[in-house]
Amino acid sequence: MSSTILVVDDSPMLREMISGLLQKSGLTISVAQDGQEAKEKIAANPPDLVVLDVVMPNMNGYELCRWVKNNPSTQHVLVILCSSKGEEFDRYWGIKQGADAYVIKPFRPGELLGTVKTLLATR
Repeated sequence: MSSTILVVDDSPMLREMISGLLQKSGLTISVAQDGQEAKEKIAANPPDLVVLDVVMPNMNGYELCRWVKNNPSTQHVLVILCSSKGEEFDRYWGIKQGADAYVIKPFRPGELLGTVKTLLATR
């Protein structure tokens, strides 16, 4: 069975790139352009994993990650925070919010794909 991934990024180009990359490896993808839209999609139909940008309008990635992990009906959803904020503190803060992984942009396609596959294998 194919895993479902929600890609959340306010950049159409990055949404397209990440979706394409994950689709090629046989995953089922849906997209959201900000945290608010993502929250509605996750509440309606929780995906297996969310690839989440940190800096977004309406609701940032940290807030959405906290919401996912503190909500009994969605806390099983895996979250990869994906950010250009590459400081050690940013990574620490992301993991503190409950993220399962933190990938720094710009990332190599294989790095993101590897992280997604590793996490899905642990389910």
